[in-house]
Amino acid sequence: MSNQEIIKKFYTSFSNGNVNSMLECYHKDVVFQDAVFGKLKGERAFKMWEMLLSQKKEDTKISFDSVEATNENGKANWVADYVYGDKKRKVINKVSANFKFKDGKIIEHIDTFNLWKWTRQALGTTGILIGWTPFMKNKIQLTTNKKLDTFIEAQH
Repeated sequence: MSNQEIIKKFYTSFSNGNVNSMLECYHKDVVFQDAVFGKLKGERAFKMWEMLLSQKKEDTKISFDSVEATNENGKANWVADYVYGDKKRKVINKVSANFKFKDGKIIEHIDTFNLWKWTRQALGTTGILIGWTPFMKNKIQLTTNKKLDTFIEAQH
């Protein structure tokens, strides 16, 4: 399978809610990074996708395009369209993904998106006022990693 096909398999599986097929694309030592979770390595990155897909709703839509890859690197754009939180706020998050490959799998996956735009959609007024601050970014990462810890502990 080419690196471009690996990226397409990853996002097609994500869109279909198939976590096992997604994780087949990841190297066991993968490093994932984004503004919401920070840096996750190996098993924690695997568990993050399991947690996210376990919460996926019927109306969540994942789409992707602009997939490119060489022997070492790849990239894609993807969009998550979903409803967030108790207040059911509509979020459309446009993400740029960059990849590195090793042994025919993704060894590094870095997602980049506008966190302030995300917080404005997901958190409303709070996001508008302080969603751009390092304080809010740290608070989001602490909260999401605590949720991930709870998810992992519940599986044992």
